[in-house]
Amino acid sequence: MGAAYFYHLTHQPLETALPQLVARARGAGWRVAVRVGEADRLEALDKALWSGPAEEFPAHGIADGAHDADQPVLLTTAMDTPNGAACLMTVSGAEVTPEDCAAMERVCVIFDGTDGAALDQARVQWKALTAAEIEAQYWSQESGRWERKR
Repeated sequence: MGAAYFYHLTHQPLETALPQLVARARGAGWRVAVRVGEADRLEALDKALWSGPAEEFPAHGIADGAHDADQPVLLTTAMDTPNGAACLMTVSGAEVTPEDCAAMERVCVIFDGTDGAALDQARVQWKALTAAEIEAQYWSQESGRWERKR
C-alpha cells in the first residue's frame, strides 16, 4: 500500500511545480498518471510539461489516445490509469480514494494554497485517507522549497 503525499503550493503555480514533481516520480522509475479535476486544465498542463527544460522533459500524453498504455506520464480526468502508473498525482480538485492509495506506490495530492476551496478539499481528502489508515505526509513550500511538515 502506498502513501499519500499532500503538496501545498504557495510559491509556485501548478504549471511550474507539476513538471518538477513528475520528474521526481520518473526519477524513482515510476510511470505517472496525472488525474485532473477539470477537463479544461488538461491542455494547460500538457503545455506546461512540454515547455520545461529539454533535459527535464517528461514524455507524456493526454488520455483517450491510441497509445495511452505506452505513456510514461498520462494526463487524464478518468479514475482509471491505463498506463500502469505506480504514482498518481491529483490536481485541480480531482478525486482520490483509499483504493487509489492501495493500488499505487505513491499518491500525490497537489493543491493551490491561495484557493480556499482547494484548501478545504485537501483537508477533506486528508481526513478521508487517514481515516482509512493510509499513511499521509504534508509537504509545504512555505520556505520557498519543499519541506515536510509534522
